[in-house]
Amino acid sequence: MTLPDHMDLLVLGQGTSGLDVVRWAVPHLGEAVASITVYGGATSTPSDATRALEDAGVRFVWGTEDVEGSYDVCVASPGISEFSAFFESGRAASHEIMGEPEFAYRLSPERWVGITGTNGKTTTTALATHLLRAAGMDACAVGNIGDTPTSQVANRPGGSWFVAELSSYQLATSSTLHPRVGVLLNITPDHLAWHRTHEAYALAKCRLFSHMGPDDLAIVDVEDPGAASMLAHIAHDGVRVLSLGLADAGTRDAAFVRDGTLVVRLDGTETPLVAVSELKIAGQHNCINALAASAIALFLGAAANDVRAGLKTFAALEHRIEPVCTIDGVRFYNDSKATNTDAVEKALTAFAHDEVVLLLGGHDKGTPLDEFAAHVVASTVRAVVCYGEARERFLQTFVDANRAGAVELAEAENMCDAVDVARRLARRGDVVLLSPACSSFDEFSGFEERGRVYKDYLARLRDDAAAAAEEQQ
Repeated sequence: MTLPDHMDLLVLGQGTSGLDVVRWAVPHLGEAVASITVYGGATSTPSDATRALEDAGVRFVWGTEDVEGSYDVCVASPGISEFSAFFESGRAASHEIMGEPEFAYRLSPERWVGITGTNGKTTTTALATHLLRAAGMDACAVGNIGDTPTSQVANRPGGSWFVAELSSYQLATSSTLHPRVGVLLNITPDHLAWHRTHEAYALAKCRLFSHMGPDDLAIVDVEDPGAASMLAHIAHDGVRVLSLGLADAGTRDAAFVRDGTLVVRLDGTETPLVAVSELKIAGQHNCINALAASAIALFLGAAANDVRAGLKTFAALEHRIEPVCTIDGVRFYNDSKATNTDAVEKALTAFAHDEVVLLLGGHDKGTPLDEFAAHVVASTVRAVVCYGEARERFLQTFVDANRAGAVELAEAENMCDAVDVARRLARRGDVVLLSPACSSFDEFSGFEERGRVYKDYLARLRDDAAAAAEEQQ
């Protein structure tokens, strides 16, 4: 299905994705696009960006979520829940409603890779793009990882691949999106305020595979209970499924670790790649991410030697178990992207042989904590510092889980205070890990700002420590 000719276009929300749709549409006014209307939302106000677009012929409506008029296509920003009154108002006024990736797919439907899951999407997307490029193939990482696909459509070279990180928000309203390769890394409870139920969240993820067929490849982590439970929704109409996991599932298409080496099997033929120890990204979850990215690249035609070279050169992304610095013999890591408990559990696998001081806190998402606390207490974590808005609930849960006193518990007012507390608790050789299990909105605009403030603060502490050491010499 394509977009209608000479369409009246409605956009809900004036964030990045909404305005990128508008920016694509402006040059097409009077041709493919008859009109462009943007409803910013109940608290929206004009900005420099919207004023420039108004001058180009776009109509903006601020301060309301009651949509008036009639439109051919409505593009809803991902922050607007499909269960919200705003979304429903836009749907009622429009012939069809969709998210921004679906809109981009209608514009440019060839050569897509879609990657989804609760955690690991960004690393897998970046690594798959890196491997395709290492093999001399033109690839562009789009979606949640950075640039919207719509913003890249106009200048997309022929034969290039869109490697798209896709959230449940974006997939919930997709209707024709058909990737050549689709990846489901994992499903754990998250974003329940947007989706209302865990089932709705999981089914939204599975929409990625709705239009795939036998000539495509669905890559699914069969060791993840949430992802494995959705196999019946994915393996429809003969869809080819590659079994992803640390162990060999024994299927004709699989990706796994054997004797410490990453292996991908496609149509029964095995390709050994590199040793796990040669990866620059640590943790069992990153083995899964590397296997998924390798399977994507090999399926799309990348040479095995190019994939091997790419795996050896790919480094950790910012805010994802990112090494920051060492102060007084203590190593500090930034995992600010870990906004849920499952992400923290995966991050801890990178430090299976280290004693860890774990920083937890921020804006409380209300997720269950009992099993998480038990997991942390049983891990190599030696101390936990709870901070921010969530600290009281986290601290009380850990008090209950830590009856034997295996883990030292502390609290702090905010993130930088938590760093100070962690430094007092840490011993030489320890790891201090910011892996908060919460969103950042009690202090920061997002996990990116949180991670950068953390790193900036550590840089000041490192410089102070170095200056103090010089004075003592």
